[in-house]
Amino acid sequence: MKPPAPLPLWPLALLAALLPLAGTALAFVLSVRLGLIPDCNPFLDGCVSISRAGRHGLPNILFRALLLPAAVLQALCWMLCTPWLHTLGRGATRTARVLPWLGLAAGICLVLYGSFLGTEGEGYRFMRRYGTALYFGLTCIGMLLLAQAVRQAQVHGVALALLLPCAGLPLLGLAHVLLPLVWHDPAAKDVLENVTEWWGGALFTAFFGALAWGWWRTRFRLRPEAAP
Repeated sequence: MKPPAPLPLWPLALLAALLPLAGTALAFVLSVRLGLIPDCNPFLDGCVSISRAGRHGLPNILFRALLLPAAVLQALCWMLCTPWLHTLGRGATRTARVLPWLGLAAGICLVLYGSFLGTEGEGYRFMRRYGTALYFGLTCIGMLLLAQAVRQAQVHGVALALLLPCAGLPLLGLAHVLLPLVWHDPAAKDVLENVTEWWGGALFTAFFGALAWGWWRTRFRLRPEAAP
């Protein structure tokens, strides 16, 4: 029997990038039109967090409907990075062994955050504070590890595409630490956290988009075996 044709895997990474982008954009636009949040540029004004944009009503339903499958897809992409690194000659490294666990933990944090979004009480506040922090932190670590591994594999164009979103992470960290030393207004802390959250989400979207391009560029495919 002729073996099945290999299946390209780059659409999975592309969906992992586009689903949370679409969910966030839809929730923000609908929340503005419904009068739930102010009409502003969240990347500059920091007037609203991503969570608040998708916390109530129809925006909440749409946001969670796209965020939860995106969390599963992102975790799956991190798991697939191990066989991808294997095809690049970096499959036996510690990074290749660690990435699936980092991705699984990040995906679980994102699922819990999306599941609690829109609820009230201490449970939501806990997930808002620690769930998002863990998701952002674990994803940042995974981004840096994968970009470095691809660079060491000397796939230079793909490595550069993955490193560019990573370059914005230290800038966000410095802004988060240094700007409160200049802005003493308590409201400035909320604005800074909101701006950091929006730009961090944009960097994650860019990274998974770059990962999709890297999988397409290196012809990373699933090769199912034919049944006997």
